Amino acid sequence: MNPSDILKTYFGYDSFRSGQEDIIKSILEGRDALAVMPTGAGKSICYQVPALLLPGITLVISPLISLMQDQVKSLNEAGIHAAFINSSLTETQISKALQMAGRGTYKIIYVAPERLESAGFLDFAQDASISMITVDEAHCISQWGQDFRPSYLKIVDFIGRLPQRPIVSAFTATATEEVKTDIECILKLKEPNIVVTGFDRENLYYRVEHISGKHKDAFVTDYIEKHRNESGIIYCATRKNVDTLYENLFRQGVVVTRYHAGIDNETRKKNQDDFIYDRTPIIVATNAFGMGIDKSNVRFVIHYNMPQSMENYYQEAGRAGRDGENSQCILLFSPQDVMINKFLLEKKEFEGSDAEDMELIRQRDAQRLRLMEGYCKSTSCLRQYILTYFGEKMNTPCDNCGNCHREYKTMDMTADAKWVINCLAETRGRYGQSIVTGTLLGANRARLREIGATAYKSYGALSHRSEREVRLLIDQMILEEYVIQTDGEYSVLRMGNIARLKNEDARVVIRTFDEKDGRAKVKGGKKRSTDVLTSAGYRLFEKLRSLRLVIAREEGMPPYIIFNDKTLIDMCARIPKDKQEMLMVSGVAENKFQKYGQRFLDEIGEFVADNPGAVISTKIEDETETEIPEKKQGKEKEKANQGRAWSEEEDERLSEEYLSGVKIAEIAREHGRTSGAVRARLKKNGFIL
Repeated sequence: MNPSDILKTYFGYDSFRSGQEDIIKSILEGRDALAVMPTGAGKSICYQVPALLLPGITLVISPLISLMQDQVKSLNEAGIHAAFINSSLTETQISKALQMAGRGTYKIIYVAPERLESAGFLDFAQDASISMITVDEAHCISQWGQDFRPSYLKIVDFIGRLPQRPIVSAFTATATEEVKTDIECILKLKEPNIVVTGFDRENLYYRVEHISGKHKDAFVTDYIEKHRNESGIIYCATRKNVDTLYENLFRQGVVVTRYHAGIDNETRKKNQDDFIYDRTPIIVATNAFGMGIDKSNVRFVIHYNMPQSMENYYQEAGRAGRDGENSQCILLFSPQDVMINKFLLEKKEFEGSDAEDMELIRQRDAQRLRLMEGYCKSTSCLRQYILTYFGEKMNTPCDNCGNCHREYKTMDMTADAKWVINCLAETRGRYGQSIVTGTLLGANRARLREIGATAYKSYGALSHRSEREVRLLIDQMILEEYVIQTDGEYSVLRMGNIARLKNEDARVVIRTFDEKDGRAKVKGGKKRSTDVLTSAGYRLFEKLRSLRLVIAREEGMPPYIIFNDKTLIDMCARIPKDKQEMLMVSGVAENKFQKYGQRFLDEIGEFVADNPGAVISTKIEDETETEIPEKKQGKEKEKANQGRAWSEEEDERLSEEYLSGVKIAEIAREHGRTSGAVRARLKKNGFIL
């Protein structure tokens, strides 16, 4: 078999995603590999496919028990023999697993990094035929990464003890250029094929809301009410916030659970399983939850508090939409979040680091926190901000994030910016933002009188501005490096590169929105794959989800391991009638068909029989421009009436077309509107649910 055969036979996919084939090819050629791929891009396929083609065993070093268990369940479901070795097993179970591995029972073995030092495992590794060592979550090896784990440093020693060096591959979703270099050097990768597929998750809609206090609770409650059938994670910075929010939601009748390190192990495990197995759709948690959780149908991730770094945010937000379906990543920001995170970072312990390293790490943490705060305060495209942070260029705004869809007003504050510089000259870089802002506004404070700020020329120079406008101006000047904000416990403002401000063409512009109306008005983001389904199609989708849940309970495994939502939607779009057609559905492979395929075929057949003539999907199979030359014209025509009000005549024509069985996509083309607009109008007129 070749890699494509393996992909189709065991995983049910017809083609590789971006970067996968390149990595697999280099591994099969005996070359080391380092892949930086976003969550949901299919990293596991990159080592699982070659593992089945290489002659010996592949050891996958992974930091989390939950990740190992999920991966092994998925592989065994696909007909691939795999095992894990970690602290969840007894010594007897580990010994038996190693004996079976020695007899060639398993092609893939997941192992915790701590296990590499045990005498029993070393004895096994010395005798076993190991073709590849795969390091998952490889950023954990770098002390500059956000999840540094000293146990990862033992991997190199373990490889060095093997009688023959195997291929070494490393995978991560979050790595800046510096962390990527660390991975390559510390693991001693030999001329590795380095593949970075990009950090852009197009299916994720990023959004920041400036909300504080109980307004955050109200936002979360309102969001959940509007997304009752969706699964989501709500991250809080502290255990106290987790408990308070959980109790509030529970009292309101929300089916919710919680997770943090203060909960006993047994309860924590139960709560995690309830979420993974879809018994509880929503979980409130600290950042202790989620790494390695492979739940594919998480439709939203809400951060109740700002995370400590962009790496943390990207990784946590990335737990939404792993199946490729459009999902929301919402961050609720208040200035207090910055103070909470500074406090938490001050208490952070640094295992295995000397005093000099500790100071460097603290400086990095402070810098990461400042850049995370910059994301929250940015008025530019949020996707551009994320990609720029990770070293990628995006030339134009994405038009698919909260900031791109927010209604801003623009203010030229170049003259005001010069007063800020004047104030910093007078304060001589000794004070923080509160003193500088108060001075510029002419605030009547004892502290300002005490330091003599009331005598400055800049005192009251911006009294015609609001405090919010002055703070936004200073934030923008920090972003543009006119002002430097120092790190440390007592952060101060100093003059940066002010030479550019002397140019006549220099402009300092801020964008702001009216907070009187509450949250900013934003569009809903890209359409979901379920949008191709009619009301009848959605009913079938729900029936297939219910069947999946029944099977999952029978088998004792998470529903998404049976089939993910994207596969169920494709079943609804294709309406397969037999095995051959079912195997054409994305994500349905031979082994899974043998186990579950007929039950899903029966459910689809029964639904079709009970709903004769029902239009289930608007999806047009195998549609291409060459086969349908009028498609391009239709796309141009589709834009003609976008945004226009519906007339009575158009409403009447719409109802006639829909009732006569014309597909929504065709109606949209004829009316010069989008399918979403047509569906919304039909819903308003009572034709669809």
